[in-house]
Amino acid sequence: MKPTKTDTANEEVSLTDEHLSGADSRVENNSRRNFMRGALAATGGAAAAAAAPIVAKAQEVSHAGHDMSQYNTMMFMQDHSSHMMGGAIEPPGSPSDSEVNYKEFDIDIRFVEHEFLPGIKAHMLAFNGQVPGPEFHVNEGDWVKVNFTNNTEEMHTIHWHGIVLPYTMDGVPMVTQDPVHPGQTFVYRFQAKPSGTRWYHCHWGTPLHATHAMHGAFIVHRKKEPLKKRFPYTRDYTLMLEAWDLDFSREEFTEIMRGMKEVNTLMAKGKLDYKTHGFFKNYTEFKEAVDSGEYVAPYLQSRSNGLHINHNFFGINGKCYPATKRIAIKKGEWIRIRLINASGLTHHMHLHGHDFWWVAQDGNDLADPRHLNTIHVEPGGTYDIMVYGDNPGFWTFHDHKTTHATNNGIYPGGMLTVMEYEDFEPTYIPSVSVDQ
Repeated sequence: MKPTKTDTANEEVSLTDEHLSGADSRVENNSRRNFMRGALAATGGAAAAAAAPIVAKAQEVSHAGHDMSQYNTMMFMQDHSSHMMGGAIEPPGSPSDSEVNYKEFDIDIRFVEHEFLPGIKAHMLAFNGQVPGPEFHVNEGDWVKVNFTNNTEEMHTIHWHGIVLPYTMDGVPMVTQDPVHPGQTFVYRFQAKPSGTRWYHCHWGTPLHATHAMHGAFIVHRKKEPLKKRFPYTRDYTLMLEAWDLDFSREEFTEIMRGMKEVNTLMAKGKLDYKTHGFFKNYTEFKEAVDSGEYVAPYLQSRSNGLHINHNFFGINGKCYPATKRIAIKKGEWIRIRLINASGLTHHMHLHGHDFWWVAQDGNDLADPRHLNTIHVEPGGTYDIMVYGDNPGFWTFHDHKTTHATNNGIYPGGMLTVMEYEDFEPTYIPSVSVDQ
């Protein structure tokens, strides 16, 4: 069973400096450049960014027939890179394939050029080449196996936000697993529980990776849905709420591609010290390295670039208004809308012409649904609402923080769409306005 791609899928493209040079950088990214200077100094040599492709030994950690008590980080091992590049990692904590019947999914991460609206494209990290990532639909209690392959030169993980699972499957780098290295596959196994609107995202470099496209919906359905007794909905919509700083992402991705080529080459040659790479065995080792001057922490004024995220584009399911997809409804119909906030900002979603029922938060049904027309969607949260079609027309649904309903500061745009009634003959014909 494979996840279904949506119409937001993008063709994979080659990422080069030419692709990323569409706008002036706001500030030089000294952090990554100083990192590489430190790495080269620490190893006493230099590695060309255009070095030949890395050929490394695959590390196979078998789920069956392997001593799982030995499963541990390899980041501090001698010549750890020859074990980390390529191959498959299958951590302990969940049943093997022979013990339960898994629903199996393949998902990868790659760079794509994504169009947010006409005239605005940018390179993004994307699951299966689409923004947002594939939408998973499983039933509560299903056993799920996800084969996650890293097809970039950056490191990644997947965190299953809101899912209760073995800690080895939680996707937090250096807390529950090593980051997934280039060419490597990490196998996540867990049971889908609890039910409700959940989601997934990368937990490595989260401000860039998770908010700049590495996210997707993970819907766990109950076999018997109690909400349908009161709200007999016939259509189910998922809206990922997103915000991007395209200047920040352009600069960061440029430096990642330059820096990671050098890092990976140094790793393959066994010349990258783990401390230079920013890994420490514990807090005491980290503090001693900083106090002694052996390690220059990236947040220090002498090294930090001071670059902050200033979101300039906002959207729903990878698109900005007027490219956002409309929500269809019929008179007399109930629809369910699942709002997932992947942006890191708070959004105040307001529906014109209707009150709606807020029925679930963070995947969990509310004991007492609330009647609202504006719902405050907090970062990382999921909020489910039910809408009844009792007022035919064309109705705006948007973030009422109006700076989020803009495209690069121009209103209207951004996090805005329209709920439209099907088979409705309007007395006023809607059009598209993009500069008011």
